[in-house]
Amino acid sequence: MKSKLKIGVLGAGHLGKIHLKLLSQSQRYELMGFYDPDREQAQKVVEEFGYTYYDNIDQLIQAVEVVDIVTPTLSHYECAMKAIEANRHLFIEKPITSTVEEAEKIFHLLEKKHLKGQVGHVERFNPAFLSAKHSIENPMFIEAHRLAEFNPRGTDVSVVLDLMIHDIDVLLSVVQSPVKHIEASGVAVISKSPDITNARIEFENGCVANLTASRISMKNMRKSRFFQKDAYISVDFLERKVEVVRMKDAPKEPNEYDIVLQNAEGERKQIYFEYPEVLPSNAILNELETFADAIENDTTPIVTLLQGTEALRLAKRIVAKIEENFKSFH
Repeated sequence: MKSKLKIGVLGAGHLGKIHLKLLSQSQRYELMGFYDPDREQAQKVVEEFGYTYYDNIDQLIQAVEVVDIVTPTLSHYECAMKAIEANRHLFIEKPITSTVEEAEKIFHLLEKKHLKGQVGHVERFNPAFLSAKHSIENPMFIEAHRLAEFNPRGTDVSVVLDLMIHDIDVLLSVVQSPVKHIEASGVAVISKSPDITNARIEFENGCVANLTASRISMKNMRKSRFFQKDAYISVDFLERKVEVVRMKDAPKEPNEYDIVLQNAEGERKQIYFEYPEVLPSNAILNELETFADAIENDTTPIVTLLQGTEALRLAKRIVAKIEENFKSFH
């Protein structure tokens, strides 16, 4: 039996508590405890769940091999630097940091020290996306809608960094091409910064992505659609469902239930539907445990710090474009 990796969590807010619960049940990690500067909040967590509280961040980092950063984004950089200076592996929630410069510094220092790092872009571990991923080949048009009901908890960052960044990361994982052009706009309805935004991203290989994110929707929705030659793949990240619609040359004698289309040139195609099985799994536990695999087997984590940095870089370019358009209207 492999010995478990000792891990500590920084931050015991909403998501921090989820990480603590999953790590305490994990077969791969030994949860040493957590640190949160809000002692009152920390005390409540100790009373409710019995986790060990370290009242000093450095003591927690010294006690572990892996540091799991689930603090507000503004403090990610400072926490990460402390962990790397102590030669600790690093799991860091998305977005990786507040600025691209900070992300690059973390990435380069981690490389130099030969430590492992992973960013918590959890949708890559969503069972629906895992089930659809092998069907997505060279998509040329992608449409994503990520709509959430209003929650004051997320408004400290732009809706692009809070919600759209999930789809940006998924997008960059399936389109292997540099970004050529961005158009984006947004409207502030409740917050000081835009609450609903749309971005159109063109890639050098000709792929176009249209992303919409809103945090003032009446209902939650997280859907992406990938269009490619002879196929269309729909992924519902919320309901965890996948639909693949494929086209192939129609048989000479189709039966009455076959769906056959004919174009102007007289070519006949048959449409057929696939519903790949979506295996139930906990995406957060999955991302944390695959990170344990990367550390123990010395392999590349599934979502690297470089990928987390690139997602942030594109998100920042979108935010800049929105602000540019925002100012010209006001």
